[in-house]
Amino acid sequence: MTTAAHSTTPSLPARDESAVPARSRTGRPRGPARSRIVDSRRPALDALDRDDIWDRMVKPGDRLPSVPLLEADLGPIHLDRLLRTGPVVLVFFPHAASAPAGAALADYEHRLMPTLLETDAHLVAVSPQHPDRLAELKRRHDLSYFVAADPRHLLIDAFNLGFHAPGADVLLGTGRSVLPFPAVVVADRTGLVRFADVRPDGAAHPEPGRVLGALDFSR
Repeated sequence: MTTAAHSTTPSLPARDESAVPARSRTGRPRGPARSRIVDSRRPALDALDRDDIWDRMVKPGDRLPSVPLLEADLGPIHLDRLLRTGPVVLVFFPHAASAPAGAALADYEHRLMPTLLETDAHLVAVSPQHPDRLAELKRRHDLSYFVAADPRHLLIDAFNLGFHAPGADVLLGTGRSVLPFPAVVVADRTGLVRFADVRPDGAAHPEPGRVLGALDFSR
């Protein structure tokens, strides 16, 4: 699922007469039938809520906010300064202990970075986890690109990528419990988002080839 193909907002279901509550002799609806009406409409309302969240997520045409991140080895880095020398590719992942995220980041190192080194683009992996814990991930996979913390989830919130995960505060080491959906966002040198692939269903990060294709029109 990507932001390049938003789903349309579903209409509410047609009235189901079979769900209309039977009435007692007093003319009042019986209790159990009431719950059947609520249940028949809840899936459509949930779908509307999901589409509202989907529409608020980052998409092409948005602007990259100027927020500082904490790189695991280098300390503070600023996205607006990176943009001065090239496009920025942001890879959002939850934390260092996520096996799918670790596999994706290692894959990007082997299949994406060799090509990026021939360009002026910057690759930045972003997690809300404390930078000290991200440093271990960077060493484990021998990552040559930026691995940065967004401990107050400022960038994650700006892109509406975060969701509350009870108990994550212990894992993140920041006292906060917000995790990002897996996502890749590409911004050109002007800070304009040219590509956004968000996976709110928890699917794997996009293939390196798809990210490279996005870079072709972001320079």
